[in-house]
Amino acid sequence: MENTKAKSQKWAITLFTIGVFMAGLDNGIISTALTTINDSFGVSPAWGAWSITLYTLGIAISVPIIGKLSDRFGRRRLFIIEIAIFGVGSLLVALSPNFIFLLAARFIQSIGGGGIFIIGSSHILATLPKDKQGKALGLLGGMHGISAVIGPNLGAVILSLTGSWHWMFLINIPIAIFLVVFGYLKIEETKPGTEKPLDFFGTVLLTFGILALMYGITNLNSQALLQSIANLAVAPFLVVGFLLFVLFVLHERRVEERDGDPIIKFSLLKNRLFQVTLILGLLSGGFLAGIIFIPSFVQQVLQVPAEKAGYWLTPMALASGIGAGLGGYLTDKQGAVKTIIYAGVIGVIGFFFFPFWVDGLGTFIVASVLAGIGLGILLGAPLNVLVGESAASNEEGSALGTLSLIRQMGLSLFPTLYAGYIAGAFTNIAPVMKDKYGDLGLENVSGEENYGAVIDQLHQISDPDMRAAALQTVSDVLKAGFDQMYITAGVLAFLVMGIGFYLVVKKGK
Repeated sequence: MENTKAKSQKWAITLFTIGVFMAGLDNGIISTALTTINDSFGVSPAWGAWSITLYTLGIAISVPIIGKLSDRFGRRRLFIIEIAIFGVGSLLVALSPNFIFLLAARFIQSIGGGGIFIIGSSHILATLPKDKQGKALGLLGGMHGISAVIGPNLGAVILSLTGSWHWMFLINIPIAIFLVVFGYLKIEETKPGTEKPLDFFGTVLLTFGILALMYGITNLNSQALLQSIANLAVAPFLVVGFLLFVLFVLHERRVEERDGDPIIKFSLLKNRLFQVTLILGLLSGGFLAGIIFIPSFVQQVLQVPAEKAGYWLTPMALASGIGAGLGGYLTDKQGAVKTIIYAGVIGVIGFFFFPFWVDGLGTFIVASVLAGIGLGILLGAPLNVLVGESAASNEEGSALGTLSLIRQMGLSLFPTLYAGYIAGAFTNIAPVMKDKYGDLGLENVSGEENYGAVIDQLHQISDPDMRAAALQTVSDVLKAGFDQMYITAGVLAFLVMGIGFYLVVKKGK
C-alpha cells in the first residue's frame, strides 16, 4: 500500500511540475512576440501591453481564491479544472479574431494558470511527510523560476520555426489534454474540507480589492514614481483597494467568529510567522524582478546583440533550477529558516557583483549564476514550508494563495521602481553625449524605445576610435541606472537574510 501511495505521489508531483512549467512559460513566451501580435491587430504598444498586464491581474485575483477552493473541494478536481481552463484560454488566444477577444482569452488563461502552482504546493504540504516536502517543493519552484527565464528564448525559437505567433499558444493544447487525462487517472484526490457555505461576500471584497490595488500599481509612472501616485489613474484605485482590504479583513474576522468558512482565516492573518512569511514573499517579488531586467542589461550595457543575448542567460536559468533543488534539500535537512538565510547571502553577493565587478562574459556568468541560485533557493521550498507551519490542516491552499498574491504584488511594484532607474539613465544619454562629443543629433532619439536608433546612429561615426568611445559612453551612462537597480535588489536580498536571522533568534527564545 505504501509503495502504491508513493508511486501515486510521484505521478502527482510530475504532473504538477509539468503544469507549473507550462503556465509559467506563457508570459515569457508572449513577450517575445508582443510586437508581432500588436502589428497583426493594428494596436499601439501601450494598448498591446495589456495582453501581459491583464494576465498578471488575472493571476493576482485567482491565486488566493483557487487556493481556498482547492482546500474545500479537493486538489485533483481543481487541478483538472485549472488545466482545462488554461487549455481553453490558450486555444481562444490562438483563434482570436480581434484584439479585444484576445484580451478576454488572456484573462481566461490567467484564471487557469494562476492556481496551478498553489494547488501543487498545497498538495505536497498536505500529503508528503515533513522531511520530504522540501525536495518536492523545490522541484515545483525550480520549474516556476526556470520557466520565467527561458520563456522569452523559447518564444523566439517557436516564432522563428513557425513564423506565426499562434503556435506559441496552440502548443499548450496537447500538453493540457495530457495533464487533464493523467491528472484524473494518476492523482489521488485529497480529502475535501468543510461543507460550510462558501464566503461569497469575502470573495467579492477580495477580488475587487486586488483588482483596484493591482490596477493602481500598474498605472504608476516609472519615470516619475512619487508624482504619479497622485494621478487619477493611480491614487483612487490604491485608496479603494486599501479600504476594500480593510473591509475584507474585518469581514473575515466576523465570519470566523461565527464559525463560518472565511477565504483567509483572521487567526492566520494574526499569526506572526505567517506575517513575516508574507513580508518575505513581497521581498521575493522584488528579488525576481531584478532577474527580469538582466536580458536588457546584457544587450544595453554589455552590448551583446539581441540574437546572442539568450545564450548568456542560459547559465542563470540552469542556476535557478539548481538553486530550487538545493533549497529543497537544505529545507529538508536544515529547516526553512536557515535556507532563507542562505538565499539572502547568495543573493546579496550575486546582485552586488553586477554594479561593482561585472565587466564581461566571465564575471557576468559568475554574478548571474549566484543571483539565479539565490532566487531558486528562495522561490522553491522554504517560504512554502513556513506557510505550511503557519496554516492549520486543510488550509494550506488558502495560505499559499495569499503568499502568492503578495509575491505578485511585489513582482508588479518593484519592476516599476527598477524601470524608473533605467528610464532616468536613458534621459541622460543625449546631454552626456552632447557634452562629450558635440552635436550628434541624439536629442530626439532618447528613451529606451529608441535605443536601437541611438546605437545605429553611433555606428555611422566614421572615426573608429571615436565610435568605440561613444558606444562605451552610452554603455557607462546606462550602467549607472542598472547599478541603482541591482543595488536595490541587493538590499532586498540583505533584508531577506536579516529576517532569516530574526526568525532564528525568535525560535531560539
